[in-house]
Amino acid sequence: QVQLVESGGGLVQAGGSLRLSCAASGRTFSNYAMGWFRQAPGKEREFVTYINWSGGSTYYADSVKGRFTISRDNAKNTMYLQMNSLKPEDTAIYYCAAGWPGTAVAGHEYDYWGQGTQVTVSS
Repeated sequence: QVQLVESGGGLVQAGGSLRLSCAASGRTFSNYAMGWFRQAPGKEREFVTYINWSGGSTYYADSVKGRFTISRDNAKNTMYLQMNSLKPEDTAIYYCAAGWPGTAVAGHEYDYWGQGTQVTVSS
């Protein structure tokens, strides 16, 4: 069993930066792959980025590649999402997830989810 809590969301202007955190509790955090997903009003949940159990492999959606960076610190049981050059279309609730997905972009294949944190980017 793993419990996840996101933090760090807020309101920023276009072009600004924000750093999200996902704190995990429970056993053997380092055994799980992790991902970030987001959901904007009136739209379906979409994949943002993925990191494997060791942090040695990452994958990004085309919409955020070059602007967002995912990382993890297994000793601190925490995953991070550094978001730079933010755009209004990045506005959404951001969720962290953990598990052993067969496909990194498939949200329904993750086992554990946080409650979400709101990110709003103004123009």
